[in-house]
Amino acid sequence: MHKVSIQPQWTIRQPSGHQLSPRLLELLAQVQEFGSLSAACQHTGASYRHAWDLVRQGEQQLGVPLLHMERGKGSRLTPLGEKLVWAGHRIVARLSPVLDTLASELEVEIERVIGAGQPAMVRVHASHGFSIEKLLDALAQAQVAVERKYVGSQEAAASLHDGACDLAGLPIPLGEFEERAVAHYARWFDFRASRVIHIATRRQGLMVAPGNPKKIYDVGDLARAGVRFINRQRGSGTRFLLDCLLERDGVDASRIAGFEQGELTHAAVAAYVASGMADVGLGVETPARHFKLDFLPIATECYFLLCHELSLAKPGIQATLDILRSEAFQRAVNSLPGYQAHKCGQIETLRQAFPAYRPRRGGPR
Repeated sequence: MHKVSIQPQWTIRQPSGHQLSPRLLELLAQVQEFGSLSAACQHTGASYRHAWDLVRQGEQQLGVPLLHMERGKGSRLTPLGEKLVWAGHRIVARLSPVLDTLASELEVEIERVIGAGQPAMVRVHASHGFSIEKLLDALAQAQVAVERKYVGSQEAAASLHDGACDLAGLPIPLGEFEERAVAHYARWFDFRASRVIHIATRRQGLMVAPGNPKKIYDVGDLARAGVRFINRQRGSGTRFLLDCLLERDGVDASRIAGFEQGELTHAAVAAYVASGMADVGLGVETPARHFKLDFLPIATECYFLLCHELSLAKPGIQATLDILRSEAFQRAVNSLPGYQAHKCGQIETLRQAFPAYRPRRGGPR
């Protein structure tokens, strides 16, 4: 199958028509990651002189410094340099899943024109997360034809119900909200014919700036004056979890500054907080650690794939099961902060997977 790759790239254009070099923006991100201009050059193999020329040229174009240079202490980003780097992080975090979905759609269209005789494709519609990313990458490396589409949890469940995909990926919070969550998706579940394929458990929690300067410890603090929150989009599993938490603790969502502002991924939420545009967000632990945020665990979720029992015999799903059951994949999942490859690759009915669910009279059974 032909692979399509789409990468986000951005720059700044001046009124004169000149624009910053995209290479400069990449260089500033490397300086932030490795601690200095010289360390960034050593890691990437770039010429220090060329890198310094890029910085000087950018500073001349913008009229302000991008790096502070101190003898014996190396270099560090100025406030503007940091802002440019965080803008890049936010762009990648927000757009990458969207571009991955678009790339997959283009691959399918190309194969429809030139791919006669290609193997059957497994269609995966999934809530974005880090274990499912690793699974889809592993499938691509194994040359399994996959159509990927990142959607909210609710849309993933609905896609499987409507026959628009073969595998739906979504999370269910374990414990006190488990029954309510299954009931929330029950209209799209087939409790007789659907099968749960486990991938991992993951921790959800509050992401805050290092040191937690606003002293945010639970969802009740989100409604405090002066606290800025960044939410996930409607239809996401994280948004559903937050609604459950707010209702349990009697917190009025209308009092939360930023409640109606939603990002599409956990990484985008983390980047939003790390850039200083919000004080707190709710999401999984992996991007919080990546962006060096403090993380306060609140809930554990089961992230799984759902499919029809009859689909289990399909080659693409058998290949998926082989990967999930492999030691290499489970090590990769366990390396993600907050993730654990619990029951990875095991198959259960919905009732076996989520025994807390008790259907109401007349409801799905």
